[in-house]
Amino acid sequence: MRKNIKLTALAATASALALGLTACGSSSDPSSSKADGGKTDASKPLVIAASPSPHADILNFVKDKLAAKDGLKLEVKEFTDYVLPNTATEQGQVDGNYFQHKPYLDDFNKKNGTHIVPVANVHLEPLGLYSKKVKAIGDIKPGQTIAVPNDTTNEGRALQLLAANNLITLKEGVGTSAKLSDITDKKGLQFKELEAATVPRALGDVDAAIINGNYALEAKLAPAKDALVLEKAEGNPYANFLAVKAGNEKDPRIEKLTKLLNSDEVKKFIEEKYQGSVVPAFGAPAAS
Repeated sequence: MRKNIKLTALAATASALALGLTACGSSSDPSSSKADGGKTDASKPLVIAASPSPHADILNFVKDKLAAKDGLKLEVKEFTDYVLPNTATEQGQVDGNYFQHKPYLDDFNKKNGTHIVPVANVHLEPLGLYSKKVKAIGDIKPGQTIAVPNDTTNEGRALQLLAANNLITLKEGVGTSAKLSDITDKKGLQFKELEAATVPRALGDVDAAIINGNYALEAKLAPAKDALVLEKAEGNPYANFLAVKAGNEKDPRIEKLTKLLNSDEVKKFIEEKYQGSVVPAFGAPAAS
């Protein structure tokens, strides 16, 4: 039976305090150290924060099908925003997280003074442009409104996707840090900035919207089929990875989970379940 606990952005902090999450508590086991100077009991459950889909789905596949044979006790805690998984990891309320890509993590650490580091890439979710009002990207006309995620890295990523498909023109060299103010030619379009998690709910209120892959899946969209256009997977820097607080990379439980997340079984699960909407991103360890 799954023990997932869905923590919303409004209730997660209070719930964490009330429940007194101590998954990263100290023990007498001297074999593995923690970033805070304590010790990690390798026999304790490994608690990982994750977005519901596809992250928690992939982790639950590992939990249900693979973890036991490697002696790993895995618990998955679902979060529905992009902030609390990192703060919970930093504060030791969970042992790690799996929901983000490197540009987002770099920006988060810089702005919040956190010390989260990537451990290993797992998958890529191509960002997509969706619409309930037009059938093809060529049908988007001047005067129409496109919703984009408002966090720094995903907004830049969204604008790059629009520029790559000739819907806007950006200042030369702005890269993934692009902002609306970096658009040199809007080609008559208007833009609405929204929190990434809320963009799917606004899809019917705008002419089109850029939606993160995990939120598209939660909204029952099939990116490979429903998107007007998707990011290209080849050379994409936005692989999602397992992450921990700096100093916890060698936790033996994290090492076991890393091996399982990068296994042939998980690769097959991703390919069969998501049919190109999510793609494996195994390879060298995630850049630090």
